Amino acid sequence: MSSYQALEKKFRRMNAIGEASGVLGWDMSTVMPAGGAEARMEQLAALSGVRHEILTSREMEDLFAGALEKKGDLGSWQLANLREMQRIWRHATTLESDFVEAQTKACKKCEMIWRSARPDNDFASILPALKEVLNLTRQEAKIKAEVFECDTYDALLDHFEPGGKSIRIDAIFDDLATFLPEFTQAVQEKQASEPQAIMPDGPFSITDQEKLGREMIKAVGFDFNHGRLDVSLHPFCGGVPDDIRITTRYDENDFMTSMMGVLHETGHAMYERNLPKDWRLQPVGSARGMTMHESQSLIIEMQASRSEEFVSYIASKAQTAFKGKSSAWASDNMQRIYNKVKPDFIRVDADEVTYPAHVILRYRLEKELINGSMELDTLPEAWSDGLEKLLGIRPPNDTMGCLQDIHWYDGAWGYFPTYTLGAMAAAQLFASAKSEVPAIPEALGRGDFSPLMGWLRKNVHTWGSFLSTDELLTRVTGHPLDTQVFKAHLKARYLES
Repeated sequence: MSSYQALEKKFRRMNAIGEASGVLGWDMSTVMPAGGAEARMEQLAALSGVRHEILTSREMEDLFAGALEKKGDLGSWQLANLREMQRIWRHATTLESDFVEAQTKACKKCEMIWRSARPDNDFASILPALKEVLNLTRQEAKIKAEVFECDTYDALLDHFEPGGKSIRIDAIFDDLATFLPEFTQAVQEKQASEPQAIMPDGPFSITDQEKLGREMIKAVGFDFNHGRLDVSLHPFCGGVPDDIRITTRYDENDFMTSMMGVLHETGHAMYERNLPKDWRLQPVGSARGMTMHESQSLIIEMQASRSEEFVSYIASKAQTAFKGKSSAWASDNMQRIYNKVKPDFIRVDADEVTYPAHVILRYRLEKELINGSMELDTLPEAWSDGLEKLLGIRPPNDTMGCLQDIHWYDGAWGYFPTYTLGAMAAAQLFASAKSEVPAIPEALGRGDFSPLMGWLRKNVHTWGSFLSTDELLTRVTGHPLDTQVFKAHLKARYLES
């Protein structure tokens, strides 16, 4: 067995362990009884430790040296796989196994406290656990920054967006933060001059919402032989490519939030499901970072599912599902509802125009928290001040403020920028898809995602991590990530339509 083949074997085993952890994490978030939390934390920490020990064993350095010496014998996909292996290995070898286990335990403990702190509006109860998570995150960032010779934030960002740089994100977000306030005002003025949206009367039973959500999931192309739909406090897509777990949350007074949430997570699911099967359990066969992952959820939720054509399809299906009889169920009214622009406290419920402000806020806060220029005790007030500056509103409590997202409490620091970077990528990809396959909009009007999904499988999904984000976007759309395309999309949908 060559050194490269030995590396493939080891990474296959490590990734299988990682997938097992993922399914245990899904169980923890959906059906595990609260009393199982301590045991589950031990299980997840142990699996993280085993995976880390394999990855950082002394043998690995020799295997990489041997594989690099013989890299001339490798094909292009093998070379890309070796590159991704090295990146993962370099990240892992900066941290000791004991540190990884302690970090895993701290994050899972904090997450479980968050599950009660959020609905109870009790930031004080979670502050000690979150301080421990942040302390360990700062240690990780400092260690990795020294090894990779980069900014501390970039050391964490690289885990979610390989090669990502905060200096570039700063420029993009500063541009959007300058553009969006005036644009948002113009859109709101335009919408105020038009017929006002009429909200359909509820309540909408959870049973009916779930049935409609499943119908929408199937329309996108999701195969329930290889996945599930369940309920969790914070919607997510987990599991593994052969067994994908989608979750959502329901509100009997609002079926739209759940339905769009389900469509969002289905975008993630379809990406995972269509990754290159020949490279299953290898790094090059994994998703190309979270910018591309978020682009796949947002191309379904924001680009396709809020299009005029698909909203017309949704209106008909929703009217049947909830036995609606009023004009509120008309497609033009539903279009006004789905594309209504109004600042809101909750990120996951935000409209497409104001959503980037939520991400910019979190990005700026987490950078300050990581570099130590801000302490956690001041987070609620800083959050409120930041949201007021960006959107002109202040959350009435911490549940609708700094407690609303799971990410920091679960240890995901350096993740947030990818939401808006993904929205930008989605706009570029959807524009190219419609240009190459003009039948896409008409098909969406029939609830048929197959032309769009076929294009995405060919141009995005099956490439895995073979190319970088910018390389993939340039190959498919003709240029790397570009704020101008995103701005043009927003202007076309909200001002020119």
